[in-house]
Amino acid sequence: MSRALLSVSAATVRAGESTLLDGVDLDVRAGEVLAVVGPNGAGKSTLLSVVAGDRVPDAGTVTWTGTPLAAVRAAELARLRGVLLQENHVSFPFRVVDVVRMGRAPWRGTPAQDRDEQVVAGALDAADVTHLAARSYPTLSGGEKARASLARVLAQEPTLLLLDEPTAALDVRHQEHVLAQARTHSRAGDAVVVVLHDLALAAAWADRVLVLERGRAAGLGTPDQVLTSELLTRVYGHPIDVVPHPVTGGPLVLPRRGVEPTDAAVAPVAPAAAPAVEETAEEVAQEAEVVA
Repeated sequence: MSRALLSVSAATVRAGESTLLDGVDLDVRAGEVLAVVGPNGAGKSTLLSVVAGDRVPDAGTVTWTGTPLAAVRAAELARLRGVLLQENHVSFPFRVVDVVRMGRAPWRGTPAQDRDEQVVAGALDAADVTHLAARSYPTLSGGEKARASLARVLAQEPTLLLLDEPTAALDVRHQEHVLAQARTHSRAGDAVVVVLHDLALAAAWADRVLVLERGRAAGLGTPDQVLTSELLTRVYGHPIDVVPHPVTGGPLVLPRRGVEPTDAAVAPVAPAAAPAVEETAEEVAQEAEVVA
């Protein structure tokens, strides 16, 4: 097991009468991609802000290699962790390359500053936005902005990458590309925490998955351990089948069609329906094999 860079213990966050996080425990490990999934409002972005040190929990602790995260100086924290938010607003007509250069700000005045241009060029390439370097950021499409913002975070060269829905605005090719970059960084010894809505991407790319439900950890483990039909159907309130992927053998997550969402919350699928479900899942798996 790899070492924990950051540890969250019994983290609780409140907003007025609402509890956004409720006693969450989590170790963020070097060399690992950790996916955080869950329904809207489950606490995913709140947890990410706690892990980033941008929000102090109302109860519980967050430590970086044993040191309270709140005690880490802002300048050092900026070099340790990079955060990609769901939305990145740049109103001024900065060129993409200039936005990416902003990621080097934490290293200003250090020997690492000598590598700025080399790092920026590498980040542009890694995010597949080199051809957009001279473009004005506000003129980009949503997906292009997302990739340019990712390049800025990569240019920061953090040990911990925190990515909040980095694939939401991307086409299939760039979704795979972004998560492949996450895997590259984890293999280099960095830690990556990525919030995802696409359970198929979480199953394919994550080493571990944290499932949040109403601010609480409903499951934490490998995709095989956590992404089960029973757990996902309960958490999402919609029938979800999980079958082996025809190529990788990993979990293939299939929301069931033609079923009212409320039915799942009231009662799981009746045993009598199992044969039809298995037949449907098998057909989908066969179709996926043909496509692969």
